[in-house]
Amino acid sequence: MGIPLPQPPPDAPAPPPGPEALRSQRKMRWIIRGIVAGLFLCGLLLLAPFVLKSAPAAPRTEALSDIKQISTMLFEFDSEYGTFPSADTIDSVKDETKTTLTLGSSSSNQLFRQLLVSTSGIKSERPFWVKTGFFNRRPDDIFNTDTTALAKGECVFAYVAGLNSSGDPQTPVVMTPLISGKQEFDPGPFKGYAVILRLDNSAVPYPIDKNGHVILSNGMDIFDPRQPFWHGKAPDVKWPE
Repeated sequence: MGIPLPQPPPDAPAPPPGPEALRSQRKMRWIIRGIVAGLFLCGLLLLAPFVLKSAPAAPRTEALSDIKQISTMLFEFDSEYGTFPSADTIDSVKDETKTTLTLGSSSSNQLFRQLLVSTSGIKSERPFWVKTGFFNRRPDDIFNTDTTALAKGECVFAYVAGLNSSGDPQTPVVMTPLISGKQEFDPGPFKGYAVILRLDNSAVPYPIDKNGHVILSNGMDIFDPRQPFWHGKAPDVKWPE
């Protein structure tokens, strides 16, 4: 019967791994690190198309949000005065609000001033501006004088005057980015789209064609007097200053 080998005490530390075990451990760590790095890279590659796709839409999303706020102001104004702001509502607004502002009708800035001074609605200039590249003056929300109320550059939305809430629901009433003095849109600010508010209170992004036009499903330009909602009459477009 052989002599039993001495056994280490129960609380003795385990012997250090040998060279082969150390190499195996290092190899396993590198494999795990490689797997983690690979999964991270795959995740980035999968997310990249969504990030790249959503990033350019941010200004358009802001414009859609802003134009909905303008819609709220327009419909509250219509409820109070029976129509949207126009040259015909200037005297009524002055009598009702006692405003000292000059309320003109030659630009969307001037007509939108009526929304700011009316007794109801959002009291802010901020919904009238979004970054477009050709109007870079952010509104300061100071609109107690003619020189500060929606001053030049503080409004980027064009406006079709002479409308009210009872018109054809498909009628465009507010839009951007319309090139000043033209019925053509700039495709640059919103990556080829125009943002348009209709009388049904919907804010819709429409694609702009290569000539700067928004063509509806009937094949006609959105400003074409033959569009059913214009009733054969050219829209009275007011551009921002």
